[in-house]
Amino acid sequence: MVQPWQDTTLSAHVRAADLLARMTTEEKAAQLSSVWLGADIETEAVAVAPGQHTYVAESAVLDALLPYGLGHLTRPFGTVPVEPAEGAARLAALQQRIRAGNRFALPALAHEECLTGFAAWQATVFPTPLAWGATFDPALVTEMAQAIGASMRAVGIHQGLAPVLDVVRDPRWGRTEESIGEDPYLVGTIGAAYVRGLEAAGIVATLKHFAGYSASRAARNHAPASLGPRELADVFLPPFEMALRDGGARSVMAAYNDIDGLPAHAHHGLLTQLLREEWGFGGTVVADYFGIAFLHSAHRTAATEGEAARLALAAGVDVELPAARCLPAAGDLPEELLDRAALRVLTQKCELGLLDPDWEPVTGDVAIDLNPPHMRELARKVAQESVVLLADESGVLPLGPGLRIAVVGPLADEQAAMLGCYTFPRHVGVNHPELPAGVEVPTFAQALRAELPDAVFVTDAAAADLCLAVVGDRSGLFGRGSSGEGCDTPDLELPYNQGALLDTALASGTPTVIVVLSGRPYALGRWADRAAAVVQAFFPGQEGGAAVAGVLSGRVDPSGRLPLGIPYGPGGQPAPYLAPPLGLHGGPSNVDPTALFPFGHGLSYTEFTWDPPQCDTPELPTDGETTIRLTVRNTGDRPGTEVVQLYLHDPVGTVARPEVRLVGYARVPLDPGASAQVHATFPADLAAYTGAGGRRGVDPGALPLPLAPSTTDVHHTVPLTLTGPVREVGHRRRMRCEVRVK
Repeated sequence: MVQPWQDTTLSAHVRAADLLARMTTEEKAAQLSSVWLGADIETEAVAVAPGQHTYVAESAVLDALLPYGLGHLTRPFGTVPVEPAEGAARLAALQQRIRAGNRFALPALAHEECLTGFAAWQATVFPTPLAWGATFDPALVTEMAQAIGASMRAVGIHQGLAPVLDVVRDPRWGRTEESIGEDPYLVGTIGAAYVRGLEAAGIVATLKHFAGYSASRAARNHAPASLGPRELADVFLPPFEMALRDGGARSVMAAYNDIDGLPAHAHHGLLTQLLREEWGFGGTVVADYFGIAFLHSAHRTAATEGEAARLALAAGVDVELPAARCLPAAGDLPEELLDRAALRVLTQKCELGLLDPDWEPVTGDVAIDLNPPHMRELARKVAQESVVLLADESGVLPLGPGLRIAVVGPLADEQAAMLGCYTFPRHVGVNHPELPAGVEVPTFAQALRAELPDAVFVTDAAAADLCLAVVGDRSGLFGRGSSGEGCDTPDLELPYNQGALLDTALASGTPTVIVVLSGRPYALGRWADRAAAVVQAFFPGQEGGAAVAGVLSGRVDPSGRLPLGIPYGPGGQPAPYLAPPLGLHGGPSNVDPTALFPFGHGLSYTEFTWDPPQCDTPELPTDGETTIRLTVRNTGDRPGTEVVQLYLHDPVGTVARPEVRLVGYARVPLDPGASAQVHATFPADLAAYTGAGGRRGVDPGALPLPLAPSTTDVHHTVPLTLTGPVREVGHRRRMRCEVRVK
């Protein structure tokens, strides 16, 4: 007889509630637990999660949980290298073992990292999220995410721990490479695009890290977040709102940090009052790895790990990741907390089909290719669109034929320069030097030689027509690299003494192009005015070498734009973008924080002109909207892509306001001599901000909207005026400027 929880004609909530009513307390608790098989390590030196050595070794083992069921399986592909088909077969066998061990025959929900593609051996390695931001191309990011999700689904994975929606405030933070940029609108729109793609493939997207994680003091990982409620509301929360509303994300991960002394994993106001009650989120909240245990060991807001579990569940956390540790130590938990969390987990499992009577795991009995041609092509396209031409005053680019070229720098011929810390080769593969990377990752030097077959490559800069100085980062974890999780830096000097390399190259007299392959921006003011050109790529993935080489040769017109500014000097953080007037350069201080290359900046090999814009309604009420029309023309002799950016400048506010902030953008690809019209529908809601009383509203008054290719290069300004009373807005406000290119 089919029970109601097995009846696929009923809603997921009804089915989950019926199953919950049949469960014992132990079975409910098991649904909130996870197991991380193969993660036991002998030393923290190879850890891929903070505290892994201590917490996994002492966590509950699978055999002890099997009679009650299991909520999650942690990283069955991303823990050790495994052939795709073999991994799928192992996961299928494990799922059958889990089903056989509990009386309802429930499988576990398997999750993986997918920040730069599916973090599995032999899977396509995509550019890092900072590169996604540089594309300013949500449609492409959605396509990429859907392909990543499909590859995960094909081997039995249900949930992906991405995207990271932390807005960069201080790029000394090691996880800058995992973030999308320093503007909430860019992070929100690109992040929501990634979520749409992942969810369309049937994978549960997990928004990280909720919230304020990147506001840590001195940009130190896990450090307390020094931010007030207004900054939290207007800078850090909007990307999460957009990814939930516009993307449809079904999971949120709590952050490691505390906000004003209250850890996010125990923050009822954040995880329940805001996320659940105000925003209406109905999915699951998962702990960051060992985040519940850290309430006891790191934050010291819980006397025991059992108390930490009770605090987290009461705040709104539903699942302990990556392994069951605190929940088994909690003893008797309030039944209403268990029921609340277990119902959310079971509802999500039902949505994924895991409660269906005919559910069967992926068997892995067919060949599985996690790096097929269409994935590699997508990786190359994202990489190409993300490369930013910062400067080319001498006109040395694109490179001409038959040049004698010297390629210098420790990263010029190293795969690590292409790969972020959450790529499998840098995250796990470094602990398995006996194995190949799993995918082909040409270095910059290899890709350049393939790109320029008629060039002569020399080792002596004095004998060269041109020097390419390649500098940047090696990603790693917890101090094992210059960029990545736990790889924070005290300043923005180039690591590994690469500044001296640039000094030597530029002193040689040979025209020198600086190529930066990095996970964060570095201070380039010491060299930029002497370089022939400067090119920036943010860990562009396995196809990144070809993408950068293609930009240098001119095969690819550079169309990337900076998702965060490049500083002039190594100090003076945080960056000035989103700062009010007193945060900018001025008389009260002799320190000039002005960026060398600002947010949104990027050059092309062709030239564009922008006609004066037209505005349908230059005067509109505080609940109205208007459409702005702008014609863009390619007046050069090459195809190219302009990126039109719409900013908001609020001259007078009840609190100090950012000088400018992004509220809309569009990529405009044009052939030589061609033109296109950009239509941007601007709702007054986008002018909303949180005032002194903690309420978000739209003020009447003048509201100029700069149209620009970067924050400091304004081509036109649309003079809007908002009329009527101050209008209070909430979570359902309009958060997007819909932009069309005709």
